[in-house]
Amino acid sequence: MNQVLDLFRLDGKVAVVTGASSGLGAGFALALAQAGADVVLAARRVDRLRDTEKQVAETGRRALTVAADVSDPEQCEAVAEQAVAALGRIDILVNNAGVGTAIPALREPPGEFRRVIDVNLNGAYWAAQACARRMEPGSSIVNIASVLGLIKSYAPQAAYAASKAGLIGLTRDLSQQWSGRRGIRVNAIAPGYFASEMTAEIPEDQLLTFVRQTSTLGRLGVQHELDAAVVFLASPASSYITGTTLAVDGGMSGH
Repeated sequence: MNQVLDLFRLDGKVAVVTGASSGLGAGFALALAQAGADVVLAARRVDRLRDTEKQVAETGRRALTVAADVSDPEQCEAVAEQAVAALGRIDILVNNAGVGTAIPALREPPGEFRRVIDVNLNGAYWAAQACARRMEPGSSIVNIASVLGLIKSYAPQAAYAASKAGLIGLTRDLSQQWSGRRGIRVNAIAPGYFASEMTAEIPEDQLLTFVRQTSTLGRLGVQHELDAAVVFLASPASSYITGTTLAVDGGMSGH
């Protein structure tokens, strides 16, 4: 095999993917397995994790499903603990668990704002802490942020935008703390608009019009285009990259 392509392989690695029960997270888990990693699937909806588990198993890789609400630090610790107990190690964390809202700022209840921050930002921090405590040098954390952490949003999404901008800041700081001292790279991906449970809540014609007007490529992203970015940042192919945010948004943030 071409030596360059070997850099993207994840054979012998163990990856933890949060929010792996459906949508983008399920896709990430499958892509990591196809690249050679065993995968720990964490989400609140355990019944839906079974579908992802089956897909991972079909690649010949091992899969472990763990019920977890990432907003609870103790549950994040339990995920990491079970990962090491069952699969022996943690090399990769993909912080994908997230929720979204579209509520005008003057009408958003405090509890709703806190809920979004608690899952999208705090949850990523708890999961990163739990996994980093058990990671060896050469490991990688990939935080799934959003283009809305970089540019203005289509809908009134103060909580979501704030959580994703915060996640980008968290990525820089954890990279500074862990990359040099512990050998754990920390990067983020800022997806644009992809077909997912979140975008399904936006009327399709409105969403497509918005994307055509605000992005360079003028279309929604496709799952495999995001999968490739996750595998890249998780793998040795990106060994000299840390603390950065990779926008996978069809040119939206640079439009």
